[in-house]
This record gives sequence, C-alpha cells and structure tokens, in this order.
Amino acid sequence: MTAFLKVLEGLAGVAVLVAVLVDIFSGVIVPRPTPGATVITRYTVRPIWRLWRAVGNRSGSVVKREAILGIFAPAALVITLLVWIILEILGFALVVHAFRADFTPQPRFFGSVYVAASSLFGLGQSAYIPSGRGARMVAPAINATGLGTVALVITFLFSLYGSFQKRESLVVTLDARAGAPPSGVTLLETYAKYQMLDRLPQLFLDWERWSAEVLDSHLAYPILTYFRSSHDNESWISALGAVLDATALILATHDNHPVGSAKMMHAMGTHLVEDLSYRFGLENDGTVMVERAEFEEARARLKAVGLPITDDESGWESFSRMRSQYASRLNGMAHWWASPPAQWIGDRSSLLHDRHVHPEVVRESQPAEQPAP
Repeated sequence: MTAFLKVLEGLAGVAVLVAVLVDIFSGVIVPRPTPGATVITRYTVRPIWRLWRAVGNRSGSVVKREAILGIFAPAALVITLLVWIILEILGFALVVHAFRADFTPQPRFFGSVYVAASSLFGLGQSAYIPSGRGARMVAPAINATGLGTVALVITFLFSLYGSFQKRESLVVTLDARAGAPPSGVTLLETYAKYQMLDRLPQLFLDWERWSAEVLDSHLAYPILTYFRSSHDNESWISALGAVLDATALILATHDNHPVGSAKMMHAMGTHLVEDLSYRFGLENDGTVMVERAEFEEARARLKAVGLPITDDESGWESFSRMRSQYASRLNGMAHWWASPPAQWIGDRSSLLHDRHVHPEVVRESQPAEQPAP
C-alpha cells in the first residue's frame, strides 16, 4: 500500500471517530438540543421506531400493543450504544491498519479490527505488539475512548431514568382526577364534584412547572419521548392534552374563577407541544380537532356538576381559538408516539379492538364524527 493510501485510510478512520464522538458529546453531554450534531442517533432511532410502531399497531389487543411498544425505548438505548461501539471499532481499525507497519507482526484488516475491539473493551491483546511511535499513540487512545464511552453511557442512563420517573410521577397523580385515559372534562368534573375548584390554580401551576421540565429534558434527550408509562391507558402526551383542554375550557366558559394560572399553563403547555413538534418535524394545520357538538356536550357535563358556565356564542369561538394552537400538533405527537387513545386526542379506533376495555371508556374516548388524525 502506498503512503497516500495509508494516509487516506487513516483520515477515513479519524472522520468516522470524529462523527461518533461528536454524536456522543452532543447527545449525552450537551444539555440542550443539538439536532444537527446527532445525525447517527437520529437516523438510527427514528427508522427503527417506524418499523417497531407498525408491528405494535398490528396487535389487536391494547395490552399486547403497549407491551410491544414499551420495549422500544430501552432497546433503542442498547441499539444506539452498539452503533456507537461498532463505529468506534471501525474507525480505530482503519487507523490501526494505516499504522500497521508499527505493529509486530503487521496485522491485516481483520487483525486491525481485533486490535481495535480488544483495546476498546480494555481486554488487551498480545498477538500484535505496538513497536512503533504511531502504534504506541493509537493504543492508549483506543483504551481511553472505550473507558470514556462506557462511563458516559452509565451516567446518561441514570440521568434518563431520573427524568423519566420525575415526568411520570405527576402523570400518575392525574389518574384519580381525570380518569384513565385522562380527559380535561373529567378533570374539571372531579374538581367541581369534590368542591376542589379552589385547588385548580395549584394544579395548573404544578403542570406549568412539569411542562417546563419536560420541554427542557425531552428536547435535550429526545430518546425520553419514546419511554411509555408503565400504567395502563396512561401517557404523558394524553395527560398534557387533558390539562391543556381543561385550561381551554376554563378560559372559554368559566368567568367566575381565577384564570391567571390557567393562562400560564396554557401558554407553557402550548410552548412544549410546539417545540417538540418542530423538533420531530410534525406538521400543524391549525384545526380544532373537536366538533361543536362535543364542546356543547362537555359544557352540559360541567353545568351538571355545578360549574358556572357561560352560554354565549363566544365560548365556542374562544375555545376553538385556544385549542387550535395545540390540537393538531398534539394529535401529531399522539400518532408519532402511538400513545393510548384518549378523549379528543389521538386515534381512538384501537380501543374497539380490545375486548378488555370497559364500554364506557370506549364511548368516552370515541366521540361521534371525530376523524382519525
């Protein structure tokens, strides 16, 4: 091999290593979204998710479907780690092969792969002894990269699962208040029924903080968006939608209640939906995704539990305007992450295929004339 080809081979190896290390640095260390620098991760996780989601959606049972889809996020972490390691081995193998004259005996390509793999995992090898200056520089670099990758991944896992548990803790508390799957109408009904309307501002404040934390963590570490709730008929997407619907209903129909916290939650929640949709390339057509008859039914339910609800035409217009700010994007998120169907959110047709779902849940979650997203 000529000196030019050796240099070309070494540069190719360095290019692969730089791409991997930039991907690891941007995806693990940098605490902010870096979509342009995580090309390897993005083009590994998303295509696999499309296939995985298609397989899960073929299941006729919601329980089986959730079991299949729930495995994806942990599996995606393992797959991403394997891709990083394989590319690191390939990159270092090219560099070792370029410096093969500095090893005794000189390794062929598969021998260079063996040197790179064994050194990366810290196992060591005695078949090829570094005898030249270039080899003695490459071998420690391989060891350090392998050790650093493992340490970063372990730290990354602790951070991910901490953020996941923090996200789910508030989602679970919504179960008793808004039902499972959650509903904004049910949430307001529950608070009115148990005379807890004075606690709504605190609820909206808690969810405003939750939205800010989820926005920060899920934009920085997009793999978190694929982690599903461990509880049946629950999802962080449908929970967010239920609280946003509750704020929209309060702001549009309920004049005699403090609305400041509802406005703040609506703004923060809409911001979360907008930024995540943009991050994943989800479209927004500005539709309300709720029929006028469904809104009137919700208004009647809230009146029945004693909420002072206005009857003027402006209520529907105000509700439509506020819901159009997030409804289409939220529906796109529900479709992309195949979240369990809920009232006014996501594709609710899958509920009909699961005989274990209570008929009342089906009626609640599939309003008439609601088109699938």
